[in-house]
Amino acid sequence: MKQRGLFNRFTFFCLAVISTILLAGCDAQYFVLDPKGPVAETQYRLIILSVILCTIVIIPVLAILIYIVWRYRDKPDNKAPYMPDWDDSKVLEIVWWGIPIVIIGILGYFTVRDTYALAKPPVSDAKPITIQVTSLDWKWLFQYPDQNIATVNYVEIPTGVPINFQLTSDAPMNSFWIPQLGGQEYTMPGMAMQLWLQADQPGEYYGTGANFSGRDFAHMRFQVVAKPQSEFNEWVDQVKQTAPSMSKADYDKLAEPGQSEEMTFSSFPADLFDEVVNKNGGQYMEHHQMGDDSKDTESDSDGMDHEMMDHEHMNHDMSGQKAE
Repeated sequence: MKQRGLFNRFTFFCLAVISTILLAGCDAQYFVLDPKGPVAETQYRLIILSVILCTIVIIPVLAILIYIVWRYRDKPDNKAPYMPDWDDSKVLEIVWWGIPIVIIGILGYFTVRDTYALAKPPVSDAKPITIQVTSLDWKWLFQYPDQNIATVNYVEIPTGVPINFQLTSDAPMNSFWIPQLGGQEYTMPGMAMQLWLQADQPGEYYGTGANFSGRDFAHMRFQVVAKPQSEFNEWVDQVKQTAPSMSKADYDKLAEPGQSEEMTFSSFPADLFDEVVNKNGGQYMEHHQMGDDSKDTESDSDGMDHEMMDHEHMNHDMSGQKAE
């Protein structure tokens, strides 16, 4: 009776897990494993490969565990003497060490290969465009330096064209993520990160902040609209003709904590992205160096002066303590 109860609970648990896995794909908002671009496709293949390789280890180990627990379980009428005969098997040692080493080697090779490949434009037969992204409290600002336009909480991109997203933050650290186009990348104050993405199919894609950043972080969502190059060019021309320009005062107001609706600007202050990066003390830039040499030199000299003042102050305090 007791064994039947344990069996029923185990069966219910297995059915619950299987149902959860199967029903997870029934939601219309299922984005993570639905690649729509070469970057997401590469990452998807790497995920599937990882699952297969891990399954090669996990399923046999679990099967052997269940068999041993059931086959060699203790019974009430078991009178067998306890006579352990410890020994080793060179064959088994090679098997259970060799297989994981081979699997780790395979997974490591493909991971390194794809990681380095994704640090470059997805395709080489199309001219990339640059979009500078700034995460704010609690909204997203997108700047198009080549087109000299800007948007808030939505971004439009041409299909089949590599997009060089340059990312920073003028608020707490966040994470920029468009699940159907690729993995996420952090946005951090004082740093300019880089993320290559590309959409192969026209459509609307879900974008979001994937890092806790305060009260309204759950509302940091944005819409990605992918359209053919000709339609993208028409949209840029329309924005330049109809949208207002962004002043420095407009940006300062936008940077204040709070939510925002979608907004469009026909222009923005020159070097705004660079100023945001440098304003937050940015010196290390990943893949992309911001600011001119004079600003960097001035910042470095200021840092050295502060360090020397702190050192002299510490020496003064130590000499005063010795005198006492």
